[in-house]
Amino acid sequence: MTIGKSPRNDGPDEAELPVDQGPSIGRVLASARIAAGLTVDQVSTSTRVRVPIVHAIEEDDFDRCGGDFYARGNIRLLARAVGVDGDALIARYDAAHGGSPASKRPTQLMPDTGPMRVSDHRRPNWTAAMVAAIVAVVALIGFNLFSGSSRDAGAGSASAPLPSGAASPVTASAQPPAPETSLAPIAAAPADKVTVKLVAEKDKSWVTAKDSKGKSLFSNNLESGQDQTFTDPKKITLVIGNAGAVHLYVNGKDLGPAGAEGQVVHLTYTPGDPQAG
Repeated sequence: MTIGKSPRNDGPDEAELPVDQGPSIGRVLASARIAAGLTVDQVSTSTRVRVPIVHAIEEDDFDRCGGDFYARGNIRLLARAVGVDGDALIARYDAAHGGSPASKRPTQLMPDTGPMRVSDHRRPNWTAAMVAAIVAVVALIGFNLFSGSSRDAGAGSASAPLPSGAASPVTASAQPPAPETSLAPIAAAPADKVTVKLVAEKDKSWVTAKDSKGKSLFSNNLESGQDQTFTDPKKITLVIGNAGAVHLYVNGKDLGPAGAEGQVVHLTYTPGDPQAG
């Protein structure tokens, strides 16, 4: 009867108990939420983390998050919502999943010989974006020069530089086709509508976009190198999960990155000069 329960076998098992002792990350978040009197739906609404993912994290199932980067972001958002120290939970997550993201990123950039597809795929996109940007800038400068000279020279000289569309000169910059990462369609955005273009440059990001009626236009991951353009007569509302990875072009203007890396931002744009809501 004592062969299977020798003292020597019980010793190492008890020594390992302190490693797993105490509540898990999910249990800490769930207990804090209940103590704060919040439901899962309320936490989901305040953090924009979907209800199934909140349930999964509270059950310590981080696979539903879509990777370590998003798992850390979701843990930090939930911790903030229920009043728990997010940094401590992130440290516990890193210890259990192979370290912090800073120690992992260099290993992702090192293997240039294997994943050549990533570097080769991005270079054409950057080249096309730079060329398209130069074309758009030249078109805008030319339009400004022609419109300025037309005011000084009179109606006679104004008819010469605008034979292709004097009624709406801005449409001239929209003539060259620009299927994917071109900036020309943004430069030619109609004044009576709001046009928003998102380009994932450094990394992927989760993005949702809605029109002025609340209809969903896009709700998915925007992979690195991909872009999406949205247009509406009144308003475009955005939620961007990794703001530092997404470049914004609104109503023909380059607004740069949507925010800091890993930051979740909520943006609203209307016709005219871009103004974050």
